[in-house]
Amino acid sequence: MRRAGRAAAFRGGPSPARARGVQGVMSDARKQSLYFPEEMLRQMQEEAIRQDRSLSWVVQRAWRLAHERIARLPDSGVAQPPGAPVAQVR
Repeated sequence: MRRAGRAAAFRGGPSPARARGVQGVMSDARKQSLYFPEEMLRQMQEEAIRQDRSLSWVVQRAWRLAHERIARLPDSGVAQPPGAPVAQVR
């Protein structure tokens, strides 16, 4: 068991429906490892089970709901590379 405060990796996986053998259409998705605090990951996993959705779906939905609020946060002051996309806030 992990100690409190350590990050746990999220590497996606089959949705509960897919794990039961339900076939779905796979999109052209890129894989990415993300690291979350263990408690946050546990909460997201519980929500995925409650909604019978994949963990990836929960993370993507959370981003769609939160990205405008995140874009309004002040930047870090670190220079961006030329051509990097700039978030527009209305």
